[in-house]
Amino acid sequence: MFTSIAIIGRPNVGKSTLFNKLTKSRKAIVSDYSGLTKDRNYGYLVFGDQKSLIIDTGGIAQDNSILKEDIAEQAWIAAEEAGLIIFIIDGSENLIKEDLDILTRLRKLDKKFITVLNKSDKKTDSIVKEDISKMGIKEFFEISAEHSRNISDLRSFIKESLPKNKFETPDGKKIAVLGRPNAGKSTFINKFINEDRLIVSEVAGTTIDAISIPFSVGGSDFVFIDTAGIRKGYKTSHKIEYFSYVRAMHSVEECDIVIFICDAQEGLVDQDLKIINMVCETGKPILIALNKIDLLSKKQRDNIYETKRAQSNFVSDFIKLEISGIKGLGFKRLFRITNTLIDRAQKKYSTSSLNKLLNKFVTQSAPPSVGGRQLKLKHIHFAGINPTTFVIHSNQDKKIPQNYKKYLENSFRSALKLESIQLKIIFRKSENPFESKINKLTDRQVKKRQRLIKYIKNRK
Repeated sequence: MFTSIAIIGRPNVGKSTLFNKLTKSRKAIVSDYSGLTKDRNYGYLVFGDQKSLIIDTGGIAQDNSILKEDIAEQAWIAAEEAGLIIFIIDGSENLIKEDLDILTRLRKLDKKFITVLNKSDKKTDSIVKEDISKMGIKEFFEISAEHSRNISDLRSFIKESLPKNKFETPDGKKIAVLGRPNAGKSTFINKFINEDRLIVSEVAGTTIDAISIPFSVGGSDFVFIDTAGIRKGYKTSHKIEYFSYVRAMHSVEECDIVIFICDAQEGLVDQDLKIINMVCETGKPILIALNKIDLLSKKQRDNIYETKRAQSNFVSDFIKLEISGIKGLGFKRLFRITNTLIDRAQKKYSTSSLNKLLNKFVTQSAPPSVGGRQLKLKHIHFAGINPTTFVIHSNQDKKIPQNYKKYLENSFRSALKLESIQLKIIFRKSENPFESKINKLTDRQVKKRQRLIKYIKNRK
């Protein structure tokens, strides 16, 4: 059982609005136009250090059009795989046949679901509460996703309703292996552990599940998690490929590092960048391994790094290694760096060491002025891992120039050797400790001050 959460309902009941509120993002396009969401949207619902994959689906409608049938089928695929389902009903309208049909099929899935009445802020003569009560639903949430009404209560209820059992893997440092189909993931693992544990085939997509393979090196325990290749168009493709995607992303959530296997013959393609971006959202470190390097000449190898995608700022911070899964080339260096990155990604930094670095960087490049005030960076402290997070306390937390933020990020990344590790720097405005002790002027003093200012201006 996975902790995926699917949001389902008929068109225009507020699924995408709720998705954006729960994920605290704007990934899903919101409009009054019915049926705008066609494909599934993915995001993360975060409860402290716990994350759950949440899926916004298209509206399930009674329509004979092929498009509407495909959208509905995609929604039910997400519901079948989910550990928890949020069933949304328009609370400003009475129940209609589409709502009842969804409820009937939902009960046949035999899964836990939460009934949510959205748009409860609208004043109507709807008897939807009586209707759902007659259908046997005694507990439900009344919310207004658009105006954030009761959203925090819903989040708390979702947290308590999530399945307690997690994706189980053996003990040890966990390494998830991701990539497109036929990039050589299973071949790489078989060669690395020197066993034929995984099926290898020329046919792309042989692996369809996340498979855990424990092994030991130098007295330390490790676990490889081989995942299915994530194809282009996985959102609308076959049910098995969608399941594979969900399992792959849960494997990423459970792992300590991701080794992204790329076919060196093709180089980094758009689908590779999309997968890497999805991993970045989890905050896990990423190591890019260019596989099948034995099939390339030296000139072809050099060309890999000269492409626009390889030189983009997005992948410039990730370590790239050349390997051959079938011949075992580059394995020792790959494992040595992987082990080092796991330790660095989980390292906790002392406040004193971070403040020394911050003072050094500020001395080398003074902070700019923000809104006419000099930016003062007072102190910094460590706030967590995956991603490695630092909090800088300053006299400003907004309107700080992006180029100075990037300067600090690059400086810390270089000084702490955080290549391939996600780094997040948060700016927080410091409170004035003497604010409560400041003497406030009386009305009489304020008027006197205004007379003095006026007198001085007149003299000029």
